[in-house]
Amino acid sequence: MSTGDVALFDRFARYYDLFMPGAQATHLTRGLELADRPVRRLVDVGGGTGRAAQTLAVEQRLVLDASRGMLEQATLPSVQGDAGRMPLSTGAVDAITIVDALHHIYEWDRLFEEAFRVLAPGGVIVVSDFDPTTVPGRVLAVGERLVGFDSRFVAPDELRNRLETAGFETHLLDGGFGYTVAGVASKREGT
Repeated sequence: MSTGDVALFDRFARYYDLFMPGAQATHLTRGLELADRPVRRLVDVGGGTGRAAQTLAVEQRLVLDASRGMLEQATLPSVQGDAGRMPLSTGAVDAITIVDALHHIYEWDRLFEEAFRVLAPGGVIVVSDFDPTTVPGRVLAVGERLVGFDSRFVAPDELRNRLETAGFETHLLDGGFGYTVAGVASKREGT
């Protein structure tokens, strides 16, 4: 996440949940169901206040975000950190969610390599974001720039390609302006 984005999130963290619509669990749950293992441990990357993770029926949920202000509003266990250097052990989680946050995270390939590392074999990453090739996506991109965000949006096909390069088997769960892509971590060599 760019430093400017973190500062903006820190500034409006107290009001974030008042103005953002609640996260929909439907597509996230469908993505979690693709895991080749039981999903008991989940990390919500760029999860802010934890609004997405709160909607999911998972035993252990952790919110990872770069914004201290957002984490101070979280009601779930949380840790401040960089998505490209997650403070988690190899194979530590069964699922990762990234909801409405990928466009604020930089170095996507590093993020996906790191996600593959911290996921147990057969674990799943579920990403919900906005398609910049749609008219509403282009409007959102301009709006975020006007507010001061340094957002970078990615279309679903490019996201799938990047996840596949990192070792995931991908699935498009929902298309359109708001889309959801899931990637199942293949087995590592020697496992």
